[in-house]
Amino acid sequence: MRRRLCRFIPFAPILPLAGMMLCVNGGRAPSGGLRHSGAAVAAALPPAPTFEHDALPLAKKYCVPCHSGDTPSGGVALATDKNVLDMLAHRAVWDRVASNVDSKHMPPPGAEMPTSAERTRLSGFIQTTISKADCALHDPGRVTARRLNRVEYDNTVRDLTGLDLKLSADFPSDDVGYGFDNIGDVLSLSPLLMEKYLAAAGKIARAAIVAPEDHQETPDDRSKTIDAAQFSGGHGAPFSGGTGYELPTEGEAGMDYPFPRAGKYQIRVTAWEQHAGTDHARMAIRYAGQTLKTVDVAGTQTSPSTFDFAVDVPEQSKQHLSVAFLNDYYNTENPDPKLRGDRNLIIDSLQVTAPENVTPPAAAVSVAQRGVVRFLPTDGTERAMVLATRRNVTAFALRAYRRPPTAPEIDRLCRVAALARRQGDSFQKGMQYAVQATLVSPNFLYRFENDPKPTDRSASHLLTDYELATRLSYFLWSSMPDNRLLDLAARKRLHDPVVLSAEAHRMLADPRSSALGDNFAAQWLTMRKLQNATPDRKRFPEWNDTLRGAMRTETLMYFNGIVRGDRSVLEFIDSNYTYLNEPLALLYGNTEVKGSDFRRVLLRSGQRGGVLTQASILTVTSNPTRTSPVKRGKWVMENFLGIPIPPPPPGVGQLPDDKKKKGELVGTLRQRMEQHRANPACANCHAQMDPIGFGLENYNAIGKWRTLDDGNAIDSSGTLPGGGASFTTPGQLRVALRAKAPQFVHNLSEKMLVYALGRGIENYDHCNIDAIAGEVKAHAYKFSSLVDAVVESQPFRYRRGDPGDGKPGRVAER
Repeated sequence: MRRRLCRFIPFAPILPLAGMMLCVNGGRAPSGGLRHSGAAVAAALPPAPTFEHDALPLAKKYCVPCHSGDTPSGGVALATDKNVLDMLAHRAVWDRVASNVDSKHMPPPGAEMPTSAERTRLSGFIQTTISKADCALHDPGRVTARRLNRVEYDNTVRDLTGLDLKLSADFPSDDVGYGFDNIGDVLSLSPLLMEKYLAAAGKIARAAIVAPEDHQETPDDRSKTIDAAQFSGGHGAPFSGGTGYELPTEGEAGMDYPFPRAGKYQIRVTAWEQHAGTDHARMAIRYAGQTLKTVDVAGTQTSPSTFDFAVDVPEQSKQHLSVAFLNDYYNTENPDPKLRGDRNLIIDSLQVTAPENVTPPAAAVSVAQRGVVRFLPTDGTERAMVLATRRNVTAFALRAYRRPPTAPEIDRLCRVAALARRQGDSFQKGMQYAVQATLVSPNFLYRFENDPKPTDRSASHLLTDYELATRLSYFLWSSMPDNRLLDLAARKRLHDPVVLSAEAHRMLADPRSSALGDNFAAQWLTMRKLQNATPDRKRFPEWNDTLRGAMRTETLMYFNGIVRGDRSVLEFIDSNYTYLNEPLALLYGNTEVKGSDFRRVLLRSGQRGGVLTQASILTVTSNPTRTSPVKRGKWVMENFLGIPIPPPPPGVGQLPDDKKKKGELVGTLRQRMEQHRANPACANCHAQMDPIGFGLENYNAIGKWRTLDDGNAIDSSGTLPGGGASFTTPGQLRVALRAKAPQFVHNLSEKMLVYALGRGIENYDHCNIDAIAGEVKAHAYKFSSLVDAVVESQPFRYRRGDPGDGKPGRVAER
């Protein structure tokens, strides 16, 4: 029997026989086939693409004339690269060349243009060659040791102690990198933040462990007066005419107040009004988002009004305490002088008095201590206390460090508790100090991953099971591993792909996976900007804080519905349902939904579908007084299609909002923008963004459907960039975007991998992103397939060393 010989022809975008497998039987043709030798068949194929044949001539013709000499355009020199090794040595430059040629950014207007076939040939060769070189590295990358960000800190404290304290509200804001606030490279630790950590650790320890010496308060200790100048909320400012906080328009201001224990608290608010109109300023006092009392404020600056009320706090916690201004009035042109003026509310102070029964109920004690102090001394001897302390510290540090603590680590924590006891403190007080020391340890504040050979770039290795459990839990829950994950890690089971996938699915079904919406989705979809959005209330009278909250809830419920229901990720682009309550439904023109509760609603009009037509996204991509096709188009390009848009050239002005300032720009918004972007330097980017943005012009600046803008009929027509489909309505735009499913899924895969890893994407990651996107497509775009592909990917399960010289890695194949 003759041996069957096969040869694989690798992929090349310009080969019609891409990926073809040629097989011959010992050099002879198969029975009944044409008689050609393997060499003859190979000779008949087009030659494999080369830099000299497929890239260099086109680069010399279309690129080198501008990108050569002593002062090449944009600082990019291409004339010196003569072969593929030169190209790979300058891969970042050539990657930009391919991207700009493919997107038709280059050559610039006025220059000789390549044909579509030439663009495909040049960009295809560059991208394929670079991709092959990067894939050959098999490099999993390296994640910088990651400090817990504010959300992760709060969630970890909650799951570690059972107490939802939300102490991070007092921490400095986390920096953002690559679109997310969980990136190790930017999560620094300042001296101020270290001070906050020390203070927070003490509060946590005292709240979690009841020590006898902590409950000897006087009435003065129980009463706290808050200067209103400490308030925040984005709807006011410290009063310029004296002390206090001024609310000049409807809105609220307050602070997150740490209630030290359960019980009935007395609240006193001192406020006064700047009177205008026929009514006094109306004020609402709110606790944890719920209105406790609504009053009319008739006091003056010299004689302010005081209001007392009580609130039941069920447990020790930090809750938002605020006051709201409900009936703004502004009229400077009323014929009646008595009705002219500007009504404002000024808050002087807020006083909180804790309940007198300072000893927490026994039930609260047991709940607070259950996750921290599991073992009590069997008697009052020092030996019994040492043994109980060691058992408690070992169990607590295992969960706090997210791995078994070492013997020296346990010894140090136990010495802290012993020192307190030697100074006359109780066993519980000693445990408080041990817990506080644990919570300021780098092992708690940082997520460390050890490298057997930390300076060897080629030393790629699997994460330990505990490290993998930690990556998985902070990816899906923004919190520490639970007991099940820690148990699987102890038994070294998490490296089994079946177990890993099962755990990911279990965690997605858990309510804690809502953190994926709060943190991943809110940042991917730029929803966090909604909190600071300030639409003009006169132009958009429907706008208020209630509507703002409803917008956010709709998008988060929509995202979480796709996660929990394991639905297609393409529903982010378009679907026939959403989640509404009455205020948001009215904005959408739906009069059937009643009440403040949200429910799933089928969309029948075709006006909406997916997240792109939800009011939250439409609001954050608008200006305060009008829509912004540029912002909306840029949002779609970057967040849906993964095409970054460079910043505008220096000196390019903004399109005026005010009719009085439009000057020579006339006509509809589309016409005015066409005049505004006459600058050739702006034309390329605007040609990509603006058509998409105009496809969403039927939605005003807060997402309400319309057919006219300033009396002009809205033209929503356009064409997607890069030879995409044309559209005339927002519905057709969504269909056109859905046709870009491969591009959307690739971008979503990249965003998800960045978030899961806590680092930016490098060249060598693109093969993994391609593989993740391929898995998602192969599994009907189910959300779980995206998570599965991420957690099973090489960069999620592996890491390597790094000598810190900044050079690219070249990791040996495994």
